[in-house]
This record gives sequence, structure tokens and C-alpha cells, in this order.
Amino acid sequence: MSERLEDIAAAIVADGKGLLAADESSGTIKKRFDVIGVESTADSRRDYREMMFRAKEAMTKYISGVILYDETIRQKAADGTPLVDIIKASGAIPGIKVDLG
Repeated sequence: MSERLEDIAAAIVADGKGLLAADESSGTIKKRFDVIGVESTADSRRDYREMMFRAKEAMTKYISGVILYDETIRQKAADGTPLVDIIKASGAIPGIKVDLG
């Protein structure tokens, strides 16, 4: 990693920006999808996350970092682009949730 921790921390707390918590487990996102009548499949979860991360203007303007779930950090968009790369392209810093709860 070529960036210093200090630089990463400063970027994450940039004025007017915040963290996007996209770290819902498969079980949690299933409950949310059930409420709106959407089947929770690997594709529907990917599509949901991709929709958020591809909102480039909002991501660029308001999001400094994204907390990801293990499934998400490994997912690719429908076109094959890793979701992490989409996040990075907006200038946000991807990270992963490290606890199990």
C-alpha cells in the first residue's frame, strides 16, 4: 500500500462526506428484500449494490468510504467490473467489515 495511513484517514473524514455502510450480511439483506417483495439471490444482491455504487455523482460528492461485507468485496458488476473498482473510481475508499455480527 503506497498511501500512508494518515492520508487514508484524512480522506475518510473529508468535510461534507461520510461512510456508506454497505455491509449487510446475506441474512440481513434478505430481510430487507422480503419487505419489498424482492427475492434475495446473488444476482439481486449484486444488482442492488451495483446500483448504489454506480450513482457516481452522489458517490463522488458525498461518500468518502464504503464498508463492505465479505460477499460484496468479492463481487463483480453485471459487466464483470469488480464492485471495489467501481467504488474506487468514484474516489471512495473501500473497506471490509471484520466482525461476524
